[in-house]
Amino acid sequence: MGKTIAVCNQKGGVGKTTTTLNLGVGLVRQGKRVLLVDADPQSDLTSSLGWNGDTLDKSLGRLMYLATQEHRPSVQDTIIHHPEGVDLIPSNLDLSSMETQLVNAMSREKILSNLLKDVKKDYDYILIDCMPSLGMITINALTAADSVIIPVQAQFLPAKGMTQLMKSIDMVRNHTNDKLQICGIVMTLVDGRTNLAKEVIDTIRTKYGMQIRIFDTQIPVAVKAAEASKAGQSIYEYDHDSKPAMAYEALTKEVMRIGERENRRDEASITR
Repeated sequence: MGKTIAVCNQKGGVGKTTTTLNLGVGLVRQGKRVLLVDADPQSDLTSSLGWNGDTLDKSLGRLMYLATQEHRPSVQDTIIHHPEGVDLIPSNLDLSSMETQLVNAMSREKILSNLLKDVKKDYDYILIDCMPSLGMITINALTAADSVIIPVQAQFLPAKGMTQLMKSIDMVRNHTNDKLQICGIVMTLVDGRTNLAKEVIDTIRTKYGMQIRIFDTQIPVAVKAAEASKAGQSIYEYDHDSKPAMAYEALTKEVMRIGERENRRDEASITR
């Protein structure tokens, strides 16, 4: 069974979608089978891979709606395939109505988890790009996940919002997913020339570093990453020799090493 990772932060503009996309393609480049899930009605991940979500008749919102109506929708039929090797469950505005639909749904926090069970065996990694809020869709993503990667922009206000996110993760652990782990915090949009970036990174390491892994890799601020998304490509395809491409390749290898250690630990516990 593959690993499901939610890429989550309630703050917008911290690089969640860019990280999900480039980590996903990076894992494919390392020989892994990867499914990306766009769990944001703004559908930035879908558009960053070259699709207009509003023109698609199948989407995550449609899947979740059918599931709340006691249907068994085909997840496989909703998956679309990108030329760079990742698969995608796309999103569009249909997902925005699910926040209210889920209020009265049975097992409302586990709708996404139950849907992904049908395909989890087919992938080494499932990456969920969460919306910038801590509503019911994000709770679904965290309930479906084995672990969370938290992108944090190297500026004061995005870092300050970490406290509320930690409370939400603890709430999910206590109520719907007691096995949820924090894979790590990745610093994004880092401008290494500024003292502010260095101060924020030091603050994050001081406040959270004893309890939570801080990835060694830092993702630099760069126009190339935004240009790649606009072109419907990963940073590797758009500009393989750029600093963001090298950073995401390094992050990918870090994530894989963590996964390999967890697999060895799980196998050892089963043996015992």
